Amino acid sequence: MGTNGSTMLEPLRQGLPPIDPSAVSSAASCALPARFEAVRCARRFTRATLTEWDVPERFEDICLVVSELVTNALRHALPADAPDDQEPPVRLHLMRWATRVVCAVRDPSNESPAAGEPQDDFSAESGRGLFLVESFSDSWGWHPLAGTLGGKVVWALFRV
Repeated sequence: MGTNGSTMLEPLRQGLPPIDPSAVSSAASCALPARFEAVRCARRFTRATLTEWDVPERFEDICLVVSELVTNALRHALPADAPDDQEPPVRLHLMRWATRVVCAVRDPSNESPAAGEPQDDFSAESGRGLFLVESFSDSWGWHPLAGTLGGKVVWALFRV
């Protein structure tokens, strides 16, 4: 289920605050199917990974942000006619440095993550995902992926 995530370090560094990639102490990733049950799988994977890494300080914040990023990817970034038999289109990456944890969600869309979210109505039942990401993480951002991957990565950084 998890991998070392080394293939994600290079593109993530392009959009993250300066972090020495040689200082990465741990990385893990998992593929998520194009179903809303994937949010629960992502939370479970995040909890297990953070427990293994012994990162209790921001545990709830990171799990909440992972839920929001995965939900946004499933809701706004997948084509409506995506076949079920292809490789899972969404991937969650977790990386730990000595004092930071980054969670990143890769999806096949090239659109800005804010494109599908209303900006002004904070009383709405949905549409507050990126507001929550911004509120609970220390920083966040996104960038398109280059090369054969296509799509984008939306990431959030947590100081631990």
